[in-house]
Amino acid sequence: MRRLLALIIAITILLSDSPAWATPLDERLHSWPDWSLPAPLSRPSNRDDLIYPDWFSGLWQVESRDLDAPADEPLIHQALFAPDARDRLVGDRSFNAMAIGRALLGEQLLRVEDDPESANRQIAWLKGDLRLETTVTGRRQETPDQTSFLADELVLQILHAPGPPRLSRIETLSRYHRCGDEICAEQWQGRYASPGESLRDQAVAHHHYQLRFTPLPESAPSA
Repeated sequence: MRRLLALIIAITILLSDSPAWATPLDERLHSWPDWSLPAPLSRPSNRDDLIYPDWFSGLWQVESRDLDAPADEPLIHQALFAPDARDRLVGDRSFNAMAIGRALLGEQLLRVEDDPESANRQIAWLKGDLRLETTVTGRRQETPDQTSFLADELVLQILHAPGPPRLSRIETLSRYHRCGDEICAEQWQGRYASPGESLRDQAVAHHHYQLRFTPLPESAPSA
């Protein structure tokens, strides 16, 4: 009887969609692109932030390629990671958002401000009296070993413009690993409709990116 039970368990493991040892983010990645909400993420408090491994420290040039549009030119921008007031290594969110925003929107983006009361909220000011409010509503991170790192964040974005505000939710799962002096990464992104807009919270758009971080001297000019 015990041998039969062991055989059944072994077959169940082999036939399962995810290995028995899979972490929540492994399983989330395994389900791509069939994403829906809720995701296996925790709601962060105002003081919570995404904590990066020490090997992220410093200023980087980031090259991001859209794997769904390989003919497109890569997006080039800078990213900065530094200790916060609690000596945790975090991304400089306003700097990083400004760098990405300028690479995408050019002079249309005027400035980005972090909420002084929350590590998870910021506002981007754009020309045309537009404001984009971004709030992290869910987060999970995993460090499988000393050379790899996974992070998943769900954000709520509200575009304030003349007329009713427009809402969207975006989930980004990132997998990083060290490759020499650089950092290599992949990102999987899903966009969801506004809360309450659909009976089922299924991702309505998907994107897959490949990234490479190249270290820069701290004195390098902003992108």
